[in-house]
Amino acid sequence: MDTKEAAFLRQFIGKGVVQSPSPFMNFLRPIVLSVQEGSLAFQHTIRKEMTNPFGTLHGGVTAAIIDDAIGATLIAYGEPFFHVTINLAIDYFASAKEGDVIIAQTAVIKKGKQIVNAQCEVWNHDRTRLIAKGYTNMIKTPIN
Repeated sequence: MDTKEAAFLRQFIGKGVVQSPSPFMNFLRPIVLSVQEGSLAFQHTIRKEMTNPFGTLHGGVTAAIIDDAIGATLIAYGEPFFHVTINLAIDYFASAKEGDVIIAQTAVIKKGKQIVNAQCEVWNHDRTRLIAKGYTNMIKTPIN
C-alpha cells in the first residue's frame, strides 16, 4: 500500500504518534509496529489516565483503542472519504494495569462498496494473553 496516509503512519514505526491530525490518536500515543494493506499493529503503554478506579485499563479506553486502530487502518487506504462506525462490539477477556504494554492488531475482514467489516485484537506485550477483541461495521461517508 503506497498512499500518503500509509506513509504517514509508517514514519512512526517504532516511535510514538504525536503529530496525528487526530487529537484523540495523539492522546492515545500509540507506537506504530506495522502498517500493511488491511492491517496494522499499534503498541500502547497504559497510563494512569487510561485506568478505572481499580487501576486497570478502562473498558471505554479499550473500546477507543480498538475503534481508533481500525479507523487508522481504513485511513491508510488513502481513499477520498471517511468510514464512520455503525456498530462496535467488544468482548473483554483479561485486564491490563498501569504501566503494562498492550498490542492492538487490526484486520479488515470484508471491504465492500459501502460497508467495511473489521476486527481488532488487543493482546498483552508478548501476545500470550488476549485482553479484548472488537468487531465493527463502518460505512463510507463523504469528506465535507
